Amino acid sequence: MVHVLSSRMLLRPSDPERSRAFYGEALGLEIYREFGTGSQRGTVYFLGGGFLEVSGRAAEPPADTLRLWLQVADVAAAHEELQARGVEVLRPPVQEPWGLIEMWIADPDGHKIVIVEVPADHPLRYRP
Repeated sequence: MVHVLSSRMLLRPSDPERSRAFYGEALGLEIYREFGTGSQRGTVYFLGGGFLEVSGRAAEPPADTLRLWLQVADVAAAHEELQARGVEVLRPPVQEPWGLIEMWIADPDGHKIVIVEVPADHPLRYRP
């Protein structure tokens, strides 16, 4: 079994500023971190421990606006394990320019899932 250390839902809104107002002001979610500037600005909100509920049945095909982010200790080991189980890997592990090591898969409906390793020297490992 892949040992997930943390998880987060990635939302790609049609109007980022409206969404930030909703999540930060209307819902009152606390900000974990912010990154980037201008149209590339991102905000990460605390959602507790993170959960994914699978229930019900969709009447429509899934929208391509939702991503699931799963942090693991060793993405190379997760890659081997998932391939051995027959999971199609959309993109093998790659160290991104922002320092994370990411691998992409999809669920049976096509929802994209990024499996992420945070290297020991990455800023996400440290709090200011």
